[in-house]
Amino acid sequence: MTVPHSSAHAKVNGLEMYYEVHGAGDDSRRPLVLLHGGVQTVGLSFAAVLPTLAADRRVVAPELQGHGHTADTDRDLTVPNLASDVVALLDELGIEQADFIGFSLGGLTALEVAVRHPERVGRLVLAATQYQQGGYHEEISTPGSSSPRLPSQADFQEMADAYAAVAPHPEHFQDFLAKVAAAAHSPLPWTDDDLRGLQAPTLLVIGDTDFVRVEHAAEMQRLIPRAALAVLPSTTHVDLMRRTSLLLPLLTEFLG
Repeated sequence: MTVPHSSAHAKVNGLEMYYEVHGAGDDSRRPLVLLHGGVQTVGLSFAAVLPTLAADRRVVAPELQGHGHTADTDRDLTVPNLASDVVALLDELGIEQADFIGFSLGGLTALEVAVRHPERVGRLVLAATQYQQGGYHEEISTPGSSSPRLPSQADFQEMADAYAAVAPHPEHFQDFLAKVAAAAHSPLPWTDDDLRGLQAPTLLVIGDTDFVRVEHAAEMQRLIPRAALAVLPSTTHVDLMRRTSLLLPLLTEFLG
């Protein structure tokens, strides 16, 4: 993973929101915003793709409420709240419009930004992202499921270790895990018409062994006016952003 060009905390919506800036690039290009997955950090979600993405453009990668270096608060962890934080960070950094790559929870956050603030989004990549809770395979929400689609024990340990390494209150991991799980299964705020109204060119990416059903992703592609869909073979949810040989050519071509 590339070393950040800089990192800092911004005061947004009552949070001390951590963010990293990678690369520099040409000021004529829109910045790229990376939004990580639930219970992950910037590094866990994007280490494999960041060196290429930051090679010729400015990349801004925040850590969402309660994740990584960003301390949690008593505020509910909801997709609208997370999206509001991201927009406030863009305001703080003087970024009027950016391209977005959102993975999982970060994809939900990016979709909310695109729906509520379309003028802030140039191009949109939604990785492992559903727009209705019915978009997940049933076993993802089944207690005790041993589905190969789910994170392994080693994956959970990796998340716990990353949290312990940087979180302001590492002792809160189990409570935070429960809070994120509750948020992940809460109703989502979009309608079919919201997707029909999306203005940004959109790339949908899922794995063939992902949380998200292929049929649901195909329905999203049908609803979003300027959408393309890629299904990566032999790819789980956790591995999606690490499949660089397949993923990076898609991202670099789409983002231009």
